[in-house]
Amino acid sequence: MGIGVSATEPTHPIHIHNFRAYWIARLTMTLAQYAMLLVIQWQAYNLARDSGMNVAEGSGTLAIIGLLQFLPLFVLTPFSGLAADRFDRRMIGILMILLQLGCAAALAWFSWNEAVTLPILFAIAIVLGIARGFVGPAMSALSPNLVPKLLLPTAIALSSISWQVGMMAGPAIGAMLYAVEPALSYAVAAALFVVAAFALALVGKVPQPAMRKDQRPIGAIVDGLRYVVQNKMVLSAITLDLFAVFLAGANALIPVFARDILHTDEFGLALLVSATPAGALITAIFFSFSPLRTQVGPKMLWAVAVFGLATIVFGLSSNLWLSLAMLFVIGAADMFSVYVRQSLVQLYTPDDKRGRVSSVSLMTISASNEGGDAFSGTLAFLIGPVAAIVAGGVGAIVTVGLWSRIFPVLRTTKTFDPPDHLLEQLQSANPDGAKT
Repeated sequence: MGIGVSATEPTHPIHIHNFRAYWIARLTMTLAQYAMLLVIQWQAYNLARDSGMNVAEGSGTLAIIGLLQFLPLFVLTPFSGLAADRFDRRMIGILMILLQLGCAAALAWFSWNEAVTLPILFAIAIVLGIARGFVGPAMSALSPNLVPKLLLPTAIALSSISWQVGMMAGPAIGAMLYAVEPALSYAVAAALFVVAAFALALVGKVPQPAMRKDQRPIGAIVDGLRYVVQNKMVLSAITLDLFAVFLAGANALIPVFARDILHTDEFGLALLVSATPAGALITAIFFSFSPLRTQVGPKMLWAVAVFGLATIVFGLSSNLWLSLAMLFVIGAADMFSVYVRQSLVQLYTPDDKRGRVSSVSLMTISASNEGGDAFSGTLAFLIGPVAAIVAGGVGAIVTVGLWSRIFPVLRTTKTFDPPDHLLEQLQSANPDGAKT
């Protein structure tokens, strides 16, 4: 469990020094990331509209931003997962946080000098995609090493809280600081990245299982991918999120809805981008005190169905308060699904493969988020933003029906405990299984 853990078995992840430092690093990093992403999207959309582009063409610009963040992550995923299993996960996290710090500092300088252009925003989006591609698997694979196995679901909920607080407060902070001075939002993001790097450096030495020395890099990558494909629980949980959120992602079009459908200002924009993480945050807090224990698979399916239904209502709404309520429900339902999925993936994966499996999971999350942003932006360009969001919500509901048939394990999984035959494999891969 690493330095800082008491000899007495802890009863909550927050009692563990390493986890506390990790939690602070994840929170501040996520705050900075999402403050930057919102401002980048807002600047890109306004640059496009102010240059004479119409709503559809402005939506296309947002699609490009999403695509440029996703493509590097997609290409680098096999290598970032291998790096997380082969090298010090803490050091990878620190280096990638510092790379994002450089991006924030550069955008602060360009904004202060009123020199921001679409090509600059596109270039920064690519670099951020590279950094997030490496930091995600490293941070995800590091978390299970910091707490005992029995505390892992609670640790995942707490980790999700830091992520959701960052998603909720980050865009709000970014939008409000941007209203004061555009460069200020990036300067604050840079300061948060400094705190994140320092906090992660405080995490003590964490045991990390050595990979097989006789295994070549390509073989190790294939081994991780093979495990994902062969483990139907891991495969079904990851791909359910991939297709549902890819089809029903509404976040990329929030600037479009804020300006041209709901007719609100930066304050309304901040409310809209904060509503989804607010719903997710409350759900994560609930699970941190009352972990889910029964019918985990069926409940995940219902959560994704609610996610799709709320997306449809949001797409049809022209009222700010109804839109906020639906975004809140979207966040709560998504967090429910994320909590179940991450718990299953981490508990069903041997520690020596967690980096590679986490990288696949991150790729699908990014495909559903940034790739979904590109898809929804493109669809909005073709058929309009309202029709694009409604069609995506319908697609998410259809995905639930299909996955419940294709992967019956989702309907039959009652608890987070792996079945006996898989548990034996996990314990043989992790001799200190109770301490991972």
